[in-house]
Amino acid sequence: MSIGIDQLGDPRWRLSNLYFIINKEGSRVKFEPNSAQQQFIEGIHSRNLILKARQLGFTTLCCLLYLDDCLFTPDVRAAVIAHKLDDAKTIFRDKVKYPYDNLPEGLKEAIGLKQASADTLTFGNDSSIRVTTSTRSGTVNWLHVSEYGKICAQFPEKAREIKTGAFPSAEKGIVTIESTAEGQEGDFFAKSQEAEANAGKELSRLDYKFFFFPWHQNPDYQIPQSVTPEGEEDRKYFARVEAEAKTRITPEQRHWWLAQERDLGGDMKREYPATPREAFEQAIEGAYFADQIATAEKHGRIGRYPIDPALPVNTFWDLGRNDMNCIWLQQDWGNLSVFVGYYENSGEWIGHYIDWLNKWREDMGVQFGTHYLPHDGDREILWVEGDTKNVMAKLGFRPNIVKRNPNKIEQINTARRKFQMCAWDEANCKQGIKRLKHYRKQWNDALGVWRDKPLHDENSNGADAYMTFSDSNHTALPKHSQPVRDRYRQTGKRSGGSWMAA
Repeated sequence: MSIGIDQLGDPRWRLSNLYFIINKEGSRVKFEPNSAQQQFIEGIHSRNLILKARQLGFTTLCCLLYLDDCLFTPDVRAAVIAHKLDDAKTIFRDKVKYPYDNLPEGLKEAIGLKQASADTLTFGNDSSIRVTTSTRSGTVNWLHVSEYGKICAQFPEKAREIKTGAFPSAEKGIVTIESTAEGQEGDFFAKSQEAEANAGKELSRLDYKFFFFPWHQNPDYQIPQSVTPEGEEDRKYFARVEAEAKTRITPEQRHWWLAQERDLGGDMKREYPATPREAFEQAIEGAYFADQIATAEKHGRIGRYPIDPALPVNTFWDLGRNDMNCIWLQQDWGNLSVFVGYYENSGEWIGHYIDWLNKWREDMGVQFGTHYLPHDGDREILWVEGDTKNVMAKLGFRPNIVKRNPNKIEQINTARRKFQMCAWDEANCKQGIKRLKHYRKQWNDALGVWRDKPLHDENSNGADAYMTFSDSNHTALPKHSQPVRDRYRQTGKRSGGSWMAA
């Protein structure tokens, strides 16, 4: 290939003409920026946050931008951080070393290569590019953090190291964070919320610019047909996306989405979001209830479920003092168990929760039915005078004790099966729903796999309170002659804690 001096002096020409990569099909192809990548190039800022659908190639793009600058500018330091060592090795091999190896030989000879290690290339002009899992020392001109949301979710200590070490090392450089969403926790979520709120504002060099690339903007995400039928819930979803995004979802795009959703289930909207809100509201990777929550949302069982003051309210607990103490509040709507409230706190005596429930009862204008405590509510524990059951009885609460399944995985599977008989009021159970979405498996860093064992964190107590329900012998009351929801006008206004009666 004949290359002119003027062409080599143009970084845009170099990016679209010099570099070869391995594409999704495993073929060697010349790199050309796709529409999403081009949009990013046109709007790049000193601090960039990319929330995206999968496989848009931003790690590839950033590696090539950094490699190009290192090749043609002296004394540049570039670093790429991956969330796992195997990923770092793959990124270095396929997205840095391979494009460099496939450059014209004369160009490589002119630039020179001082050193090539397992994770770093250092060139004759004293510029270098490195792919690793963490970086703290030295000054970095370019920093890319791949799948930062996953790092925050799976490796909180590594995320803290990146936040306190890697980001400051690139204080005067250009930083790009990209990831699919991983729930409503961690630094990636916090930075995303702040960056999205600042969209359209004048940014300082230390403010993050928000980039979002939904699935329906990718021209690759369409197929001519799908054997998966389009249901009423799917049609509602596409209509909502069209209204929010002010776009048209073509039949070919619908076919692609239906086929992907069939395979991914509860992971679909996290991996291929249509809106930022949708991305972060989905269950995270490794979550036990991902598919069940996705099905409940799809069929409208997470939404507006107003309290019926004519029905008793049952409570289901998980006990703790140093840990979280959590309570689900539930009503029987025929054969549907509806959760109408959730409360959690820590470091409080049992009387605090009794007081809270009594006030809640008065505010809502309801009466309590049965209170269910897990098995540890019937034994002597340190944080009350006497066992919990007797203390609650003295305060006017006489709970039933639920014997839990000693096999945690069997218990979780029982809880999964009960999902299809449950619904949640989204507004009053917001924190509890978040706990269920974030209840996940432990990650085995050494083997790079999920353990079939729950992670004990702030989310596990809320999930255990729900499993007090699923393990209980509580049965639904007979159906009303008239559906409960038909007796309420959902105007969005409250009267005594209930929706206004029609």
